[in-house]
Amino acid sequence: MARRKVSVCYIVLTLVVVLVSQSSVVSVSLSNEYVSAVGDSGMRRDALRLAIESWNQCNEVGEETPNMGSPRAADCFDIYKASPQQGQNECSLCKSMPYILVHRVIEKENRLGVGQPFEGISQEALTNVNLYAAEKEVYLGSKCQVEDKPKPWQFWMIMLKSGNMDTKAAICPNNGQKASPFGPDTRFPCFGKGCMNQPLIYHNYTTLQGPNQTMLKGSFYGSWDLDADLRKGMFGSNTSYYSVTWEKQLGKGSWIFHHVLKTSVKYPWLMLYLRSDATAGFSGGYHYPTRGMLKIIPESPDFKVRFTLNVIKGGGPSSQFYLMDMGSCWKNNGQPCDGNETSDVTRYSEMILNPETPSWCHVDDFKLCPLYHTFPNGTRVHRNDTARFPYEAYHLYCAPGNAEYVEEPNVRCDPYSNPQPQEILQILPHPVWGDYGYPTRKGEGWIGDSRTWNLDVGRLSQSLYFYQDPGSVPASRKWTSIDLGPEIYKAPNQVAEWTVTDFNILVARKY
Repeated sequence: MARRKVSVCYIVLTLVVVLVSQSSVVSVSLSNEYVSAVGDSGMRRDALRLAIESWNQCNEVGEETPNMGSPRAADCFDIYKASPQQGQNECSLCKSMPYILVHRVIEKENRLGVGQPFEGISQEALTNVNLYAAEKEVYLGSKCQVEDKPKPWQFWMIMLKSGNMDTKAAICPNNGQKASPFGPDTRFPCFGKGCMNQPLIYHNYTTLQGPNQTMLKGSFYGSWDLDADLRKGMFGSNTSYYSVTWEKQLGKGSWIFHHVLKTSVKYPWLMLYLRSDATAGFSGGYHYPTRGMLKIIPESPDFKVRFTLNVIKGGGPSSQFYLMDMGSCWKNNGQPCDGNETSDVTRYSEMILNPETPSWCHVDDFKLCPLYHTFPNGTRVHRNDTARFPYEAYHLYCAPGNAEYVEEPNVRCDPYSNPQPQEILQILPHPVWGDYGYPTRKGEGWIGDSRTWNLDVGRLSQSLYFYQDPGSVPASRKWTSIDLGPEIYKAPNQVAEWTVTDFNILVARKY
């Protein structure tokens, strides 16, 4: 914009963000009983707030990729209306460029890496890549923050993660405890030293495009293969690839988030999620303060999630495409997490949409089944009740590695893929979930069946089994991360592609 001779037209920027990004937003129809928990209700705010983060297998950074900086970046902008000074006739340039985008995070800030100071950084983080990334996210959040009630919010979050793990390097803790080198281990892909690297992250800042300069569009893209020639595109070579492109017509409708994820031989286990995270405190799976879109933390059983999902490519038979993924954290005694990595437990509940995903919970072998299932009417059946337990409704359940009183038989969750122990419950399309608005049969909402989902996530999540110590007070199930997207599990050369629009989380009105 600085190269344009705007001064001849006496353009001035209004002091308030142009009303088209606020008042002309089509409001989401909410009943008097519910209010939106996200700052950008229904993804309809023109002045976008978006960030991207990348993690290794145990939700750390480990090592920065050369010339990329710390793997945190943001695209946050406001929209201003250009107008002539008082008393001047509107000029041709004002007509051709009626709106101007002002980005709140510049490229220099997005490329900040360990050792480079920024406002508010601690001395310890300057030399620690993991702390640096966490504090950089907080800093970017301060640049993007939008004041709101009941609290301010920062951005939607794009999450990247690789399942590669160098077992001989002992980088990832074992259930929150320092690990020792081991392996080789076929559970974890690794091509050798350096296999846990962060990806290349490239950024096309959002701009106004189209013949009338009314189409907003931007993207992040890159690869974990550091020698990838991305000029050849996704199919130019046998390399991993990801991209997220966002676009929206100014003043109309929802943002369209278009995602692509491709695995490679060197990086066969990859994840790409669109997340709505807590605006303060810990998000699901992390032990660092994060930033996000949730100005109200949804709590079971009183919240719903709405969005439109179009799955274009599924990512192959090993793609655990999550229609809905919820993350939270509480201790086995029901108390809230406090940052103690040995006693905190990350809790995940995930609905897998991919119809090729089998049930590993079996009537004749229920070690991968939750202890019980609760029907919508409150009836609870134990997993050994072979006549009534819905085994095919579950992909798997695994227990926390630090749980002391787990009923036999059981399987403990992978001790390495979170900074603290974790508990995972994965469900599949089945008639028992229909009362909550979830798919009741395989194939619903899959490729060629784009749908708008209205999910009673709060009521469902309240009914699901999660471990607690006997006699402990039931935990408050507060979900600090609500997201969706695929986890392509150890399958090279697979492609997932999908779009998301109209995402919203509705919580019961408390006032």
